[in-house]
Amino acid sequence: MKKTSLISVVAIAAVSMLALAGCSSTPTATATAAQRACVILPDADSGTRWESGDRPALDKALTAAGYTTDIQNAQKDANKYATIADAQLAKGCGVMLLVDFQGAAVTVAAKAKKAGVPVIAYDRPIDGADYYVSFDNTVVGAMEGQAVLDGLKAAGKDPKTASIVYGSGDPTDGNAKMFLDGALSVLDAAGAKAAFTMKGTWDGPTAGTEFEQAFTALKGKVDAVLAPNDNNAAAIIAILDKNNLKVPVSGQDASVAGLQNVLLGKQTATVYKPFTIEATAASKLAIDLLKGNKPTEAKSNNGVPFLALSPILIKAGDVQQVVAAGDAKASDICTADVMAACTANGVK
Repeated sequence: MKKTSLISVVAIAAVSMLALAGCSSTPTATATAAQRACVILPDADSGTRWESGDRPALDKALTAAGYTTDIQNAQKDANKYATIADAQLAKGCGVMLLVDFQGAAVTVAAKAKKAGVPVIAYDRPIDGADYYVSFDNTVVGAMEGQAVLDGLKAAGKDPKTASIVYGSGDPTDGNAKMFLDGALSVLDAAGAKAAFTMKGTWDGPTAGTEFEQAFTALKGKVDAVLAPNDNNAAAIIAILDKNNLKVPVSGQDASVAGLQNVLLGKQTATVYKPFTIEATAASKLAIDLLKGNKPTEAKSNNGVPFLALSPILIKAGDVQQVVAAGDAKASDICTADVMAACTANGVK
């Protein structure tokens, strides 16, 4: 009886060894995939943070922990987004961090789920994601709305009678509604109303065209602009400059252009969302998932565990805070036309 058992064991072992010999690359490939963090960014516009900020921050945090990264950019192309995702999933991912672009990440999240790959919605919410890491977007919007009110107060204008142009982010971005809702909660409470509402977009040139139409429709009577981000604000400010007009303009992202406009008094403030903090938080979550852990967050966004981070309002006197944090360089901000404002506000 013992002899039969021993033969059976040897036979099973032999079959196992043959199976391993025939598929020797599979465990290695699986292990490699399990160590890879796949990331898709939405665009590479000079006025956005993705390439200059998030890419290096995510790569640094993940590789420092011993994992490999596959970080690619969809270049504002939903079809390219899908193609990148298919290639990443075919190669293998242990986790995916996705910044949505016009809903393209929803299909990717579904494919990842089918493949057993956890998905972190990074910065923008995604239906079907397992986790969501972003700043508290309603608070971001409220800060933008407050920047408009602060600017009007400084100019001696009553928000109830001021001619305010309202802008918003791309409606396909789940964050855009939260930004706008936050801004409206502050503006509505102050009795402000939109004299003109622009089409929502994240694209700077489109925002410039929209604002020029608004400016014409209002016959140049513009007292303030609710701009959803620095990229929009820069295009709007270019139109204001062309018409020799300076009014309160909001924004967010603490981009170099945004910080310059804040220092020059052309933009009342920018909402600073330290991408290093967001990238670190998302990377920590990704590393937990790569290790096979299942972290949970107390806050929820439409049923998805949500790690909500705190934004910071940056006015001219606060710009050095962004530089000190390493999220912008004084040498980039303090160009010849901004140098005097940098000196006056201690930016170095």
